[in-house]
Amino acid sequence: MVHQPRRLKLPAYLIPARTSPEEMAAYLFDDALDRHYFDKVAEYAYLPATAAFRELAQRGWKMSIGFSNSFLVQAERWGKKVLDSFRRLCASPNVEVVCVEPYHSWLFYVDIVAFKESMLWARKRLEDVFQKPVAIADTTEMFMSNDVYFALQQCGFTGAFMEGRDWQLGWREPTHLYRHPGQHLSLMPRHHELSDDVGYRFSNHAWVMWPLAAEAYAGWVRECWGDVVTLGWDFETFGEHHRKDSGIFEFMRALNTQLRRRKVRMLLPSEAIAELGDASYQVPVSEYGTTWAGEGGMEFFLSNQAQQGVFRLMHHAYSKARLTGDPHLIELAKWLLQSDNLHLIQWFGRSGAEAEVSAYFTPSEWWELGSHGIIREQQQVYLNFIRALDEFAK
Repeated sequence: MVHQPRRLKLPAYLIPARTSPEEMAAYLFDDALDRHYFDKVAEYAYLPATAAFRELAQRGWKMSIGFSNSFLVQAERWGKKVLDSFRRLCASPNVEVVCVEPYHSWLFYVDIVAFKESMLWARKRLEDVFQKPVAIADTTEMFMSNDVYFALQQCGFTGAFMEGRDWQLGWREPTHLYRHPGQHLSLMPRHHELSDDVGYRFSNHAWVMWPLAAEAYAGWVRECWGDVVTLGWDFETFGEHHRKDSGIFEFMRALNTQLRRRKVRMLLPSEAIAELGDASYQVPVSEYGTTWAGEGGMEFFLSNQAQQGVFRLMHHAYSKARLTGDPHLIELAKWLLQSDNLHLIQWFGRSGAEAEVSAYFTPSEWWELGSHGIIREQQQVYLNFIRALDEFAK
């Protein structure tokens, strides 16, 4: 998954009366901050990682990549070299492009029909950018719930990713393909323990398995019981979350070799579904959404009062924008639904590993406001937008 958020502009700016919808974004979002972090991640992760994976793909490595429209917009504005590098990577027959919710937002929580429309739009957008058919879906934070499953099925996707936690799968293993009973959309559960060994623990010197050897990891994958092991990581894992000097690139090169030595066969998602889909196991998809964050549910994003307050403001901002009927204002409200705006304040009133992950992603520039100041000013961005809609919702 490749994603860069559209960050809020903090401290909040009052939106002057008679500001046009087209001018309103400048008071809500911080383009300068986005450019700063895009350039940073491009240098450390996007450019070296795409080069490394292009080399691996030539040696038989197979992978799928999802792109948020939030990332694509920034790449088109500030990183043509980055976008070209991803195009070259995705041109390989060993790389499949995956459709993700374009805003990386909670749109499905407030408007499931609009979510369907956004996924159909995103698929067309990705097919135009990368010149490849797109048949597999992912969603914000790998979210999956009963209604989202049916929405993706109605969109015509053949498969989708989901987080493979015990409370969702029950007694079932994450190493099979699944379908909701009586339905045809295939689900590929992410093996969160093996995924997090690389995604989160790889450069943790306190981890008992540090430094992680490619031989050991390939052995763990090979020893998994079942049909298929689905691994999922943020693309920024390679060079940003784990810097080059951690050995992450050398590890991935060695892993490709070690998997081949153990006769582990790699499959693209569409290949796995074509080969194993007819024998899919059944799992009732829960009405409570799963994600790949924290304990695997929505509690990572709604665990404190600050997050719950912003989540309510997201609802109100979208609802009032819908009342205006103005497409540009509705579009701004969708951007304000980005999951990052809850992720970045998970740390509030909390401590521990999850809070540390959240604080890591919070822009360092915001900390000048203090922890309470960040929460206050973030909420004020939403309040200012909602009040500015008064003259458009008459």
